Amino acid sequence: MTASLRRFGLEDLKPVSTPMDPATRLTSEQSPKSTLEISHMANIPYQEAVGTLMYTVLETRPDIAYAIQVLSKYSKNPGEFHWEAVKRVFCYLRGTRELWLTYGRAGENLVGFTDADGNMSEDRRTTSGYAFIINRGTVFWSAKRQEVVTLSTTESEYVGATHTAKEAIWLRSLISQVFKSTLPSTTIFSDNKSAITLTEDHQYHARTKHIDIRYHFICWIIEEDKIQLVYCPTKDMIADTFTKALPSPKVKHFACELGLAMV
Repeated sequence: MTASLRRFGLEDLKPVSTPMDPATRLTSEQSPKSTLEISHMANIPYQEAVGTLMYTVLETRPDIAYAIQVLSKYSKNPGEFHWEAVKRVFCYLRGTRELWLTYGRAGENLVGFTDADGNMSEDRRTTSGYAFIINRGTVFWSAKRQEVVTLSTTESEYVGATHTAKEAIWLRSLISQVFKSTLPSTTIFSDNKSAITLTEDHQYHARTKHIDIRYHFICWIIEEDKIQLVYCPTKDMIADTFTKALPSPKVKHFACELGLAMV
């Protein structure tokens, strides 16, 4: 971390408690427009810094996944506001550099968490995220914009849950092959009761018949008893950290739940 800060000239940054400020919204309107602004940003190593942070996300720090998903959208034309947001992530990592992704603590076998934030971004595409945890350590995670524009929160959560179910199938297959064992049904937690109902009996079919048939894949997987979608209150939804900027208490709580601990 010290080497990265020195590389980007950020040695004097002070630690902060969240990777993104919940009160700040980044948009394309903040990208440079004048020749002077463009010239100034040309000397800022924005893409290199985001690339470094992305490597960190993929390896050991799922708690900054949402921030990097947002910041990477502006890599082609970043502005000063975007650069300040990148520096804030480095500030957060500096203040939490003693956190390590840990494994081996007592807990459940494979469990998943899925969440979606609603379509609040400029292009109206929902950000959905998921995490898979084994023995209280996160082994697989993602924060990504959905490829379709959804028309309701239920639909956003349903699409997100389907993507999570697909990853669950892959993980179950990998674990079965490596350990030569058959896994019981994998529990995936969601904080949207309407989406859960839709996967079980299509009660909301009249409102969601326009959804692409591929997203109904989750219904078949549940019928096959390979996964079960279970309700989880939002306050305990670990995947919430992959869909929006959160205040410090929640950031700390979910980082701990993801398996990040001081060692």
